[in-house]
Amino acid sequence: MPSTVLIVALLLVAAGCTGSDAQGTTTTAAAPSTTRTTVSPSTTSTLGETLPVACEEPVRVGVVTDQTGSLALYGAHVMRGFPLGLEYATGSTGEHDTYTLDGCDIEVFYRNDASDVDSGATAARELIEGDDVDVIVGSVSSDVTEEIQDLAFEAGIIHIAVPAAANALTGSNFNPNSFRTSRNNYQDAASICRYLAGRYGTFVQIASDDAFGHGGAVALRDACTFFGGEFVGRDIFVPSDTTNFTPYMDEVLESEAEVLLVTWAGGGIVALRKAAEDRGVLDAMVLGTTFVDNQLMPALFVGAEGTVSGVLYHYTLPDNPINEWMVDRTRAEFNTSPDLFDADAFNAALLITQALKVTGGNAGADVLREAIEGITFEGPKGTIEIRARDHVAVQDMYIVALDNLDDPQSAFFELVATNRPPVPCLLDGDFADRCGDLPRRSLSG
Repeated sequence: MPSTVLIVALLLVAAGCTGSDAQGTTTTAAAPSTTRTTVSPSTTSTLGETLPVACEEPVRVGVVTDQTGSLALYGAHVMRGFPLGLEYATGSTGEHDTYTLDGCDIEVFYRNDASDVDSGATAARELIEGDDVDVIVGSVSSDVTEEIQDLAFEAGIIHIAVPAAANALTGSNFNPNSFRTSRNNYQDAASICRYLAGRYGTFVQIASDDAFGHGGAVALRDACTFFGGEFVGRDIFVPSDTTNFTPYMDEVLESEAEVLLVTWAGGGIVALRKAAEDRGVLDAMVLGTTFVDNQLMPALFVGAEGTVSGVLYHYTLPDNPINEWMVDRTRAEFNTSPDLFDADAFNAALLITQALKVTGGNAGADVLREAIEGITFEGPKGTIEIRARDHVAVQDMYIVALDNLDDPQSAFFELVATNRPPVPCLLDGDFADRCGDLPRRSLSG
């Protein structure tokens, strides 16, 4: 294999409550339950069926994200994108974190989880029990997000995952009240494996030993095999706080694969790549990792100009007025360009406001759930569809060529292709029947 690294694959980065109906009367959430009940997916929600939005009590939204921990770099994207999405949707500037949608105020409460499961649970409980939120959004860490979605379900409120990507959120940990505007591991994998498997035959992979890493590894093995590749080594799972990757790189070399696939989130990917370089992995095989956020790109991809890979979002790629608006406002408000997850957070705000237009301002879980299932709306990445059966957010993904690493506004890429990859339904147990005629458990069904 050539010593020049062709980077072409995948880093799969990343209690009771009340609501008001359209007439302003108060509805009470169902009593907390520890048993998940099967709820049939709605087939009627469309944005064309809207009502005047009005509520006597504000709709309260809680946002949990990492502001100080290991994934705070990505939490910053949420702290920009979500308020700007509400500003775009409502036309109000969010003074005191309050936005007005027609005749209904939307109040937003932010909490820091530092990518720690216990801290995330505490933050969610504070929002649910203290701030009486109707909707909870978050978080960056997939492990934290699983805890939040369970607490939201027990409280009888709606949860929206942003930007966590683990398959489990709309798979093994699915509940009827939890949705996502972020993509899942399978969307990453299906997007890039079609490209990879047409060029290389054998694969080995390394991933973080957490929900995100395991979900990414399963998706990559399925997708790259589906498109004709072969895995010649075991999947190597590494603690997410690892700083010494050398022993794992020795095992990678022993596989003699053509491609090393990587599923990792955060700055540790730089240490992983350095170990791969030092141990000669980059001379023996292709390093598979998607393009990442703008801050890490120059450190991780030095010398890789001209290579082709996937990216889930970059502000230069979508061509639509909403993306243009977000770019302009992000630069004006935050003196930077939107980054990897700004669009996910922006879309979460759009999803909430679009659903409230369908319900007329009623934020009760039962009516919001029916409004969200099957809804389509336009966002910075174009058309987003919340698939009714499993709550996956069907959206565009991008294949790009790396043009440079020194543009002052991080305009690094040239667009190669845009696609909306196929995603299997991963529901199981009591929820398996919701999959209907969708391919189940794998791309091959």
